[in-house]
Amino acid sequence: MSKKKKKYYTVWQGHKKGVFNTWNACKAQIKDYQGAQYKSFPTLDEAEKALEGNYFDYIGKNKSFKSELTHEQLKKIGKPNYNSIAVDAASSGNPGIMEYRGVDTKSKKQLFIQGPFAEGTNNIGEFLALVHGLGFLKKHNSDRILYTDSKTAMSWVRKKTCNSKLERNEKNKPVYDLVDRAVQWLKENDYKTTIVKWETKAWGEIPADFGRK
Repeated sequence: MSKKKKKYYTVWQGHKKGVFNTWNACKAQIKDYQGAQYKSFPTLDEAEKALEGNYFDYIGKNKSFKSELTHEQLKKIGKPNYNSIAVDAASSGNPGIMEYRGVDTKSKKQLFIQGPFAEGTNNIGEFLALVHGLGFLKKHNSDRILYTDSKTAMSWVRKKTCNSKLERNEKNKPVYDLVDRAVQWLKENDYKTTIVKWETKAWGEIPADFGRK
C-alpha cells in the first residue's frame, strides 16, 4: 500500500492564523468560522510562503494542464464560452466541511462564496452553487451561461429537488436551510440561463475549483 503523502495546511482566516501540519489541527481552526480561508501544500516551505501572501492568489490555481484527448476530440468540443460564470464546491470529507463559490470564467474573479459549513457533501455544495449562480445571474439580468462540472447537480436543478442521502441533523441544519431555500427558489422562479457541463478532460479543472486536491 502506498504511503499517504504529507501535507501542510495554511490558514489565512480562522480561529487562529498559521501553518498546521495535520488536517485535524487545520480543521479545528476553520470549524464554525464563517469565511475561513485555508489550503493544503505539499511542503512546509510552500505553506509558510503562502501564509505571507493572499489567499486568493492561491485558490483555484491549476497545475499546467495538458489534455489527453485527441486533436479531433478537442476540435469537436471547442473552447469555453467566456461570456459565463463557473461554480464549484469543495468538501473535506463526504460528509465533511463544505463550501462553494462562483467566479467569472475568464478572469476567475470571485463573484460569491458561501461557507465553510460544518457538515455537507460535495453534491449538495454543487447544487447550492448552481442555484446561487442562477439567482445571481437573474438578479443582474445577465445573459451569461453557467458552467458546472457536476452532472448530479445539473440533474437536481432540472428536477427542482435535492436527492442527497445525507440525514438531517443539528450539525448540517445551516446547509439544509439553504437547500430548502434553493428548492423553493427553483419552484417559484423562471430563468433563461443555460447551464452547461464544464469539459474537464478538454479544459482542465473548472475555474471555480478551490485547488485543494
